[in-house]
Amino acid sequence: MDRSEAPRSGSGSGSGSGSDGVQALPLLEVRRLTKRFGGLRALDGVDLTVETGQIHGLIGPNGAGKTTFFNLVTGLLVPTSGEILLEGTSIVGRKPHQVTRAGIARTFQNIRLFKAMTALENVMVGHDTRNRAGVLEAVLRTRRSRREESETGQAAMRLLDAMGIAALANQVAGNLSYGDQRRVEIARALGTQPKLLLLDEPTAGMNPSEKLAMTDLIRDVRDSGVTILLIEHDMKFVMGLCEVITVLDFGVRIAAGPPQQVQRDPKVIEAYLGRGAVDEPGQ
Repeated sequence: MDRSEAPRSGSGSGSGSGSDGVQALPLLEVRRLTKRFGGLRALDGVDLTVETGQIHGLIGPNGAGKTTFFNLVTGLLVPTSGEILLEGTSIVGRKPHQVTRAGIARTFQNIRLFKAMTALENVMVGHDTRNRAGVLEAVLRTRRSRREESETGQAAMRLLDAMGIAALANQVAGNLSYGDQRRVEIARALGTQPKLLLLDEPTAGMNPSEKLAMTDLIRDVRDSGVTILLIEHDMKFVMGLCEVITVLDFGVRIAAGPPQQVQRDPKVIEAYLGRGAVDEPGQ
């Protein structure tokens, strides 16, 4: 993957200390995050820390609060209480486009592409969030607008190439296979040049070979300098890919740690994984 496109944070797993010996801040730190919908507590005092360079999994049964967590972090919802810090700076109350500019991008469980636009045009939309030329300049076709359009097209093509689908650039997104649509969506998110990429069930609906390819793709994205936080129900996928896993159940964090530790946690076994996942790891 072209390192000039998406990365703005350090690559590799873990954060470590800076060159001056000072411990780096977590990329994302969530403290006591709570969200109520009327009398329902969708999240209740959740803590979660994502270090720069990690691939971090967020798992739990249906209704555990995982997508609500993503919606709070990305500004689609406002928390009832709690803190959301990006590199030590609060992003609570920011609108989604402001969160994107701060360095967080996401995909959705249900793919949200402009189905009538080409793959290339969809990815260019992500880059447009970083362009300086306004709508009026685009209408008037000013020199800056034309230059940015050309640069955006080239950058979008590089991302499609990194996703392995450059040959599909001019195909209408709605005609692409499910797996290729997911790759276009990830490329579009990377076009915003995020520090942190949130992936909501990236392998949903995929066959085993597509899931294997997605594993390699996510590792490539991380190695290019983008930290990953993902929601996923496929335990074999999660356990083989993620370095740290946080588990939610009924809106409460019940476990967090390395995959093998989480996999054998009695609360996790009871709530989500089932006894077979402990007796036969990765099956």
